[in-house]
Amino acid sequence: MMSGFDNQGIFYSDNFGSEGVQEDGQANRIAVQRRFKDFLRKFHDANFTYKYRDDLKRHYNLGQFWLDVSLDDLASFDEDLADKLKKNPTEFLPFFENAAKEMADEVTRPRPEGEEEVEDIQIMLSSEANPISIRNLKSDQVSRLVKIPGIVIAASAIRAKATKITIQCRSCRNFIPNLSVKPGLEGYTMPRKCNTDQAGRPSCPLDPYFIVPDKCKCVDFQVLKLQESPEAVPNGELPRHIQLYCDRYLCERVVPGNRVTIIGVYAIKKMAPVSKRSRSDKVAVGTRNPYIRVVGFEVDTEGPGRSSGLPLLAEEEEEFRQLAANPNVYELIAKSIAPSIYGSIDIKKAIACLLIGGSRKRMPDGLTRRGDINLLLLGDPGTAKSQLLKFVEKVSPIGVYTSGKGSSAAGLTASVIRDPASRSFVMEGGAMVLADGGVVCIDEFDKMREDDRVAIHEAMEQQTISIAKAGITTTLNSRASVLAAANSVFGRWDDTKGDDNIDFMPTILSRFDMIFIVKDEHDEDKDMRLAKHVMNVHMTAQGMAQQGPTQEGELPLNFLKKFISYVRNKCGPRVSEAAAEKLKNRYVLMRSGAREHERETDKKTNIPITVRQLEAIIRITESLAKMQLKPFASEAHVDEALRLFQVSTLDAARTGNLSGVEGFTTQEDQEELNRIEKQLKHRFAIGSQVSEHCIIQDFLRQKYPERSIYKVLHLMMRRGEIQYRMQRKMLYRLK
Repeated sequence: MMSGFDNQGIFYSDNFGSEGVQEDGQANRIAVQRRFKDFLRKFHDANFTYKYRDDLKRHYNLGQFWLDVSLDDLASFDEDLADKLKKNPTEFLPFFENAAKEMADEVTRPRPEGEEEVEDIQIMLSSEANPISIRNLKSDQVSRLVKIPGIVIAASAIRAKATKITIQCRSCRNFIPNLSVKPGLEGYTMPRKCNTDQAGRPSCPLDPYFIVPDKCKCVDFQVLKLQESPEAVPNGELPRHIQLYCDRYLCERVVPGNRVTIIGVYAIKKMAPVSKRSRSDKVAVGTRNPYIRVVGFEVDTEGPGRSSGLPLLAEEEEEFRQLAANPNVYELIAKSIAPSIYGSIDIKKAIACLLIGGSRKRMPDGLTRRGDINLLLLGDPGTAKSQLLKFVEKVSPIGVYTSGKGSSAAGLTASVIRDPASRSFVMEGGAMVLADGGVVCIDEFDKMREDDRVAIHEAMEQQTISIAKAGITTTLNSRASVLAAANSVFGRWDDTKGDDNIDFMPTILSRFDMIFIVKDEHDEDKDMRLAKHVMNVHMTAQGMAQQGPTQEGELPLNFLKKFISYVRNKCGPRVSEAAAEKLKNRYVLMRSGAREHERETDKKTNIPITVRQLEAIIRITESLAKMQLKPFASEAHVDEALRLFQVSTLDAARTGNLSGVEGFTTQEDQEELNRIEKQLKHRFAIGSQVSEHCIIQDFLRQKYPERSIYKVLHLMMRRGEIQYRMQRKMLYRLK
């Protein structure tokens, strides 16, 4: 941004204004300031608590020279005054701040010696009025107060802005002190001529004045970039942005990723100078760029589970409590998730747990344990994975949908860009930052580049994004759940390939609390039921859209969205002692089973029953208790959490589907693989070259399954025991 007070330009001044007008304006100013002062002194609530007078005294004694004022309180005290402030804030806000300064002088007497001079007071405004979208800002609202919601996506460094400047003539050395500079991003236009009486001396040249920095009075200011909320952007349109100007105590109130509602003056500034290259398409004279001079912030700092800004009525809260008291609330929510999609009940139950989430915990040493649940859907195309992601984006209080191929590491986490106006670096948050407190839906997860997948490791487990680029070192919050969908390597799941179907590193897989293998299996009865369901959906789609939910017990979308937001805000359950004991015993049992498996097969397997998976089961347990607004999770919740974990991650792992990644195979398969590997090492000498075809045919004659032979060769290649090179036929060399 430009510094603002030393722009060149033509200066016009009226040094000989009418005295009568000045006297009337002075009288009007004094009267308005007196009314503002009366409001601060006399306004009280029903209990006769003079809140603004008390707040002003308390803040001043603490060294916080600001006062938060509600426009609704001002309107109830003096409606005409509030209307003037809304319609012409640039003129009346300084009167309000002067009145607050006078009031602070009265309520803080007597002050200690050396503090006789009263500090300036900054007025911050708040309002209960309905906000408007950035898209609805029109020219008739210029210079008026507006209230706008959005997400802060970039913030500049703190800089100084002059409010009073002193200029000096280079020729005659004459000073002109205390020239006021307009607030905001507007600058001060320097006089072109020196108007000092020269008395026989030659006149001063054109543009003689320069600013004396030592005699300027400055305030801190910061420039923010506000983007409209993702849920408010129409389909097919880019989100709109607007620049925010904050000064004094409004600086550093927000960071990129915060959802805010701002109250400010809708202002305009000069456009950037037109470069020589683009002179052919100059902007018409008189065109200005809009920005908002902020006079009040409402920051949503609740973090995970914060509401979507919708007001909650008492009747709705009672309905939510009745629903939570229903013993079948778990099945009701699962049935209400994507009801037009047939089957997949366990996946829908897992998505219900993901939407509700567990309890975030902050340890005494400052470390945190995430409460958000991450879920991966892996399998065949045409199994409605993307439709489930789209539904979750709609029903989540905060949802961001992105596709793996169209997302980069910077787009998912954060980017550092150079501001074209100030040439300084600023930081813009990506999808994981914008979805703070909600869900990030990543489709085509397998199509992402490996480097981009690695970038979200920290965001998925620690729920922060650390940036160290271009001299900017900081940490952003990304307290969001990740719901990802991916296909196998071959497009469709190939049972003969086993572990080759998956191309994910264990580092990323271990961060998912639940992994579902979704197969498109051929079953005549199931295909018939599915076809009937699909035909019914297509035939009655228009009627369903008009009538709303048709299935018995299905919850409406808006009601479900509000209920999810409500339980995330109101409940943070813990695991009870009995449930913790049961979970501990099951965890030890699973670990001991893993050790026995390793002893029997004489091979160490990377079984994903670690503390990370134990914490995943705890989070699922807490989410089940949170649905019922229970303060403690019971043993029944633990049983269901263990069942969900069994049918997702454990089931996928122990059937061999994840064997190449996590080291999982059944005991019989592992014994068969060991026999093949032992024979392979005995039959071929170290360093010899053998074609792949010979090996396969040799073992097939011994009645070994082809899938097991390929699996052994692949595992030996990964361990470096076999080398190969590509020719007309693949050659293997045993070490």
